[in-house]
Parts: sequence; C-alpha cells; structure tokens
Amino acid sequence: MGQPTARVIRNPVLAGSHPDPSIVRVGPDFYVATSTFEWYPGVRLHHSRDLVRWRSLGGALDSTRLLELTGRPDSGGVWAPNLSHVDGLFHLVHSNVSTYAGGFTDSPNYLTTAPSIDGPWSDPVPLHARGFDASLFHDGDRSWLVNMVHDWRPGHGGSAGLEATAYDRAARRPTGDPVRIVLPPQAGWIEGPNIYRRGAWYYLLTADGGTGYDHQVTVARSPALAGPYERDPSGPLITARNHPDLPLQKAGHGSLVETSGGEWYMAYLVARPHGRHGPCVLGRETALTPVTWTSDGWPRTPTGLPAVEIPAPALPLTDPEEGPAGTGDTRPGEYDGFDRPALGPDWSTLRRPAAPDWLSLTERPSHLRLRGGRSPQSLTGASLVARRVTAPRCVFEATVEYRPRGVQQLAGITAYYNSRAWYFLHLTADDRGETVLRVASCDRGAVSVDEAGEVRLGDTTRLRIGLDLDGARLRFRYDTGLGRRPLGPSLDATVLSDEHAEEIVDGRIRSLGFTGAFVGLWAWDLTGGGLHADFDETTYRVAD
Repeated sequence: MGQPTARVIRNPVLAGSHPDPSIVRVGPDFYVATSTFEWYPGVRLHHSRDLVRWRSLGGALDSTRLLELTGRPDSGGVWAPNLSHVDGLFHLVHSNVSTYAGGFTDSPNYLTTAPSIDGPWSDPVPLHARGFDASLFHDGDRSWLVNMVHDWRPGHGGSAGLEATAYDRAARRPTGDPVRIVLPPQAGWIEGPNIYRRGAWYYLLTADGGTGYDHQVTVARSPALAGPYERDPSGPLITARNHPDLPLQKAGHGSLVETSGGEWYMAYLVARPHGRHGPCVLGRETALTPVTWTSDGWPRTPTGLPAVEIPAPALPLTDPEEGPAGTGDTRPGEYDGFDRPALGPDWSTLRRPAAPDWLSLTERPSHLRLRGGRSPQSLTGASLVARRVTAPRCVFEATVEYRPRGVQQLAGITAYYNSRAWYFLHLTADDRGETVLRVASCDRGAVSVDEAGEVRLGDTTRLRIGLDLDGARLRFRYDTGLGRRPLGPSLDATVLSDEHAEEIVDGRIRSLGFTGAFVGLWAWDLTGGGLHADFDETTYRVAD
C-alpha cells in the first residue's frame, strides 16, 4: 500500500452510464451504487480505498429472485439505488419502475441486505410504491425511509414533496404512517432525498430542477428530522445550470461521505455533452467533489461548480487490485476472450439475467454462445450482451461465427441506446439463403436496412467486425481476413443520446432517456428457434 501523496481525482470517476450515485464508507472501503434501469445485473457497484482509483464489482441484483425486469420500459426498471451500512449489514434500497408514461409512475421500492458487498443478498422486502428515489437514514438505533411522493393528477406537477416513514430494522419493514417533510417553498420536482445528521442539525440533500441542464444539488437543514427545513441561503451546493460551457453538465443527485481522516466528499452525477448543451451519448456519469463546512454549519463545495480535477483526500494511494477478497474482477475488461465461466463485471444483459437457456460460456470453450432472441421491440427475451460506452471516441470489435438460414436470423455487434434507437452490423441470410453482412438502423422506432450496401460473404461464416465512435459520428467495418473495410455510411451517433431518446408527445412522456449508450453483441432469431451465434475476442478501447 502506498503512502499519502499530493494528487488529484479526475472526473468523471465512473465513466459511462453510472447515474444517481449513492456512496458509503465501511472501514477503509468506499462503495458506490448506481442506477441500471432495464439492464442486468441490477445496481452496479464500484469499490475504492482512496477515491482516486475505482474498480467495478459488477451488479448486486443478478437474478430474477432479486430483480424482475421482464416488460420494463426503456429507462424503467432500477432507479436511484441507495446503499447504506448498519448493524453489520449492507442495506440496498431501489425502485423497480414498471410504468412512467402518461403521467403515471408505478415504482415499487424494495430492500435487500447482505453481510458483505459480495452478498449473498437477501430476498427483497417490498416497502411501498408511493414514490421513487427512496433512501434509508440511520439515526442511532432508529432508521427512516425517505422518498419523494409522486402525484399522478394532471396539473399537479408530478412531485408532491417528500415524506419519511419509520423503518424497523429488526422486522425489516416500515412502521406507522409516513410523515410529510416540511420544506421551504419551491417550484418543480424535488427528488433524490438523502438525510444526514451532523451535530444538532439534520441535513437534507435533494436533486432539484429535473434531470437535464437545470439539474442541481440543494441542501437544507432542520433541528428536527421532519422539519421545517431552511434552505442554504448561498444557493445550490453544486450545479452547472448557468454555465453551459463547462465540460461537465447536469450536475445533481448528491450523496455525502466522510473519510477516516474527517474529510468530506460528495458523489454526484454529471454528463459530458457533444457541444454546448448538446446531446449526451455517454449518459450521466459519476463525479466527486470535496465538501467543507462553514463556521455556521453549512456544507460547501470549492466553487459550487462541477470540476474535471479536484484534490484527492489524504489517504494512502492503493493498488486498484487491493480490496476485500472476491469483490470482483480487477482486470480492466477491455479485452475478453471468454475464457472464464461467467461474464466479467463490465458486461450487462438486457431485461433478463445471463442464464444457460440463452447464453453459454462453456458449450464452446473460449467463446460466448448466444441463442437468438426476440426482436428489438420486445420488452422480453432479447439476446443482447453489452457494455457501457465510456468515452466520446472509442473502438469496439468482436469475432463472430454464424450460419444464418433466413432473413429472420441475425447476429453481430450493436451500438445501442434502447428499443427505439440502435445501430446493428449483422450477418443474416438473403432471400436466396446466402449469407450477407448488412447494417440496420432504428431512429425513434423507424427501422431501416441498408440492403443496397450489403456485402456478400459467400462461404465465410467467421469474421472480425467492429465499430468506431468518433464524437457525433459512428462507422462500422469488417475484416474477412483481407484487411479492414468500412461498411455503410457514417452514422449519426447522437441518435444514441439521452436527449434524442426522450420523447414527449402532447406534453406527456412517451419515452425517457436515462441510460446512455452501450456497445455489444446481439443475436436475433425471430422464428423462435434460438439459432446460436458464437462470439470471441471482443475488444473495447478508448481511442486517442
């Protein structure tokens, strides 16, 4: 273990889609939990001992016993997890959103616990569905469940404030009626509540201003948990709302942690747009900022603005492989030859967990075998294994071996946002049964296939395929052994952004854009026969 040294933290510390961070320290270890929406495993976890270097532990909710995502809408599923530790147990609270369209938000909240960050995680306990963004606040021997309250009625703004409900840790259930938290007057949504106690004061952090460019973290305090609260007279704890040229935007949804040396930090979400207030292909990411306390007891960040570089705490700089045994793969995950018995922590699957009925790492050694699943429009049964895009310029490649027999069987690589926004370089068979390589696209549900630009593969069934993301542009390519060749035109990568995915029709939400872009391996078999494709030697690399 290294010695303390002057150094900086570079934001975002968790690149790619890692929004709504909840941070907790247990002894020397820091853990962050982030939202995963319709992707398995649910609730991504990361570990650090110095706040500088982080490693992925994969996801906590890795089975249908722990999380059911069948039929969840795009950007539904797991919202805003909250991670805490008390009584020797990790407590993980999350919402599982099944509906958010038309003014309704069905968001049942669940709690699961584990003695270690590795698990095993207990069967989820249902809490309530009155609102989302639930968090647990532990105040000595007592605990409280805090959440926003959703109001479905037209003209009522959707957010009806915050409430707290006593939570019995021994019985593992809320007790009594919820108590409304008395807040200062404020227009708009109030989300992401986290309560902390410091001295005589209860401090309430909230995410206000929506999830876009007006996002901010605000803080209020009260001598009583239920309030009334007074807001910090200096304004938001952090925001980028009036600074559109900052490289980090959408700053909000904060969570505080204190180091073993008494330094305070806040984890919060940011986004890196393409251009001034432009589209965010990478989604919302996790950043950190130091926090100090004024003489009269208010928390402050250095400038109130998100910063790319911040001072690191006075903690020993640790090797990224150090940490509790078994807490995840310590390799960077940029190359995968599929030589392990399970998927690495960088991979996610869509709406269903990795299971032998559609995915295998053993049937063909050193290959990932995917059995073709349902169409992109289906909210169940997709055969898609993907990883988050973490940089504006990156490369993704894979070797695929596939023998399609008809136009309903496809396999290849994808740049994917959701069921209504994706690009797909795939092998399929044409009407004569000959294998061809094509590009398909989907933009807000409108699907197109570039049959004119297809490549006939003849007897070739194993080839190298790749994509290059360069800011707002995306290009596919292939290699049959004769060198790399481009396929298809330069494509608009901003189709894969949060902003483009959001669809509002007549003032009502049709689709939300919360997830950021993914790249991955995809197999369809619309006959229902489950024809398999074999993938090997995937590479993800951030471009210079």
